[in-house]
Amino acid sequence: MTSARVGFVSLGCPKALVDSERIITQLRAEGYEIAPDYEGADLVVVNTCGFIDDAVQESLDAIGEALQENGKVIVTGCLGAKASGSGNNLIKELHPSVLAVTGPHATAEVMQAVHHHLPRPHDPFTDLVPEQGIRLTPRHYAYLKISEGCNHRCSFCIIPSMRGDLVSRPIGEVMREAESLVKSGVRELLVISQDTSAYGVDLQYRTDFVAGRPVRTRMTELCKELGQLGVWVRLHYVYPYPHVDDVIPLMAEGKILPYLDVPFQHAHPAVLKRMKRPASGERNLERIQSWRSIAPEITIRSTFIVGFPGETEAEFESLLEFLGQAELDRVGCFAYSPVAGATANDLPNPVPEAVRLERQERLMQTQAAISQRRLRRWVGKRVRVLVDDIDQSQGILIGRTMADAPEIDGIVRIAPDPNSRHPVPARIGDWATVDIVDSDDHDCDAIFIRETSV
Repeated sequence: MTSARVGFVSLGCPKALVDSERIITQLRAEGYEIAPDYEGADLVVVNTCGFIDDAVQESLDAIGEALQENGKVIVTGCLGAKASGSGNNLIKELHPSVLAVTGPHATAEVMQAVHHHLPRPHDPFTDLVPEQGIRLTPRHYAYLKISEGCNHRCSFCIIPSMRGDLVSRPIGEVMREAESLVKSGVRELLVISQDTSAYGVDLQYRTDFVAGRPVRTRMTELCKELGQLGVWVRLHYVYPYPHVDDVIPLMAEGKILPYLDVPFQHAHPAVLKRMKRPASGERNLERIQSWRSIAPEITIRSTFIVGFPGETEAEFESLLEFLGQAELDRVGCFAYSPVAGATANDLPNPVPEAVRLERQERLMQTQAAISQRRLRRWVGKRVRVLVDDIDQSQGILIGRTMADAPEIDGIVRIAPDPNSRHPVPARIGDWATVDIVDSDDHDCDAIFIRETSV
């Protein structure tokens, strides 16, 4: 008997990717096969993003394509929680033929819809799936989602209206998942949430149990526990609250990676106030200096929004000055665009689109020189990298240093030792020791030295 087959389209951020992994894991646990294309699927699940207009359009296009190519579509994710101008569900209004629509982190609701339209093949309690579940990332790294939702109400953001307030996972549950992932061969854990620094606030840092030991559900304790697993641990979406200082010594000691992804968004206090961001540009400079004094190798990445309503030229210049002083390693920049439902839409003095785009270009040009200068400090060093890919045509490996998160930061192009006739022997997911010999604005070039077992 042929198994029921479900196609899957996953869009959006790493948090949505984890939602997709959980749904696929449950599908496989219940005996469904995952179809690689529309033609071979009995129905298709589309996990959507609804954060910015481009993401909304990409999600709507993906739903339309799935309907056209397959006809039976279940929609989940952030866009599923979004209302249209008339107050109705946006997806149901634009694509009335979809079978069902749910919001984000709704595995149970998705499975109910699948069961209704495609009965499950067998009893999930009698079938096995890998302990770590089914993942969409390569075998050697995985995202570890520690909470859902957010307690902030930033004026440009509608995520809380879609994903709700902060809901932290108990630390024992998080650590059991982390240990399972490491046991399966994962060598890098990427910690994600909407606000990693706020982990446990909603639980009042309640004590849970890790391997029989009482441990508080809090960011610092989580970092200490993850730091004992012997793999790379990389922190994303870290708001610069005071207790973040407590994890920097763990970075200096090599327990977790000296890497912080901090969404500053702007540097001028007036703009941050209009954004309703819990931060101050001047204080952030002090924090960055303090972090680097404790962990000199720390890599700091951030994102910024330019052209926010009311942003003056002087306020933008203040942001450029901040970049020059902060010397951040990696920076992303968005030209502000209105998002339906965001309170920022009602702010006065919108910045013309041409000015927004011009400021985005100026910021990235300013940062390019900074990034290039920061990256040059790696040249001449012998470092350990994690191999992500092999370019057979050029005979090189593609890897990352501890300063590079997958897909959003730079890479290391690793060539064979010119004094050796043998190609580089490492495989995807291996550690390798390399000598960094050159760098450009974003990436490094290196010579392979040897494979590394740990």
